[in-house]
Amino acid sequence: MSLFWAVFVFLIFQRLVELRIAKRNEIWMKQQGAIEFGKEHYGLMVAMHIAFFVSLMLEVILFKDTANQYWPVILGLFIITQAFRVWIIKSLQRYWNTKILVIPNAKVIKSGPYRWMKHPNYLVVTVELLLIPLLFNAYLTLCLFFVLNQIILSIRIPQEEAILSQWTEYGTEFEEHARFIPSLSKKE
Repeated sequence: MSLFWAVFVFLIFQRLVELRIAKRNEIWMKQQGAIEFGKEHYGLMVAMHIAFFVSLMLEVILFKDTANQYWPVILGLFIITQAFRVWIIKSLQRYWNTKILVIPNAKVIKSGPYRWMKHPNYLVVTVELLLIPLLFNAYLTLCLFFVLNQIILSIRIPQEEAILSQWTEYGTEFEEHARFIPSLSKKE
């Protein structure tokens, strides 16, 4: 199996596992009284991620691109990114989800990478949308989906932060944290 198909199958399997975890967590959170927000853009986000995989596959197949000449380095960065993703999911535990679900007055989690930044999960997705196409010289996919992801995040992140601030102590707990750049402030 080529490197492309190995990575592609891994990613599809990983996303299916994540969706299963998210659904299980969603059921638990709603049993705890969680409220769902962001339905109006969630479908767009899902469609963008599906289109990313289709675009990646088509670009690699149609242009018969091979792995980037620096593929070992890029693949290493990708593996580190996946370890970071697992750390994020383990840190949030039952609160990790692909949807915006908020349990009113729930304690805000500030463990794992959340000790230093507000949105490590969005950082991981953004880095992936750069590394995966770069790994296979799929530059059209890289440019298009990097821009689309930024558009969606420009809608989702402010909405998520406003909702969390309204329903939890998020605003107070994360006031000194940057969105994506780790904050090493003394106040923990």
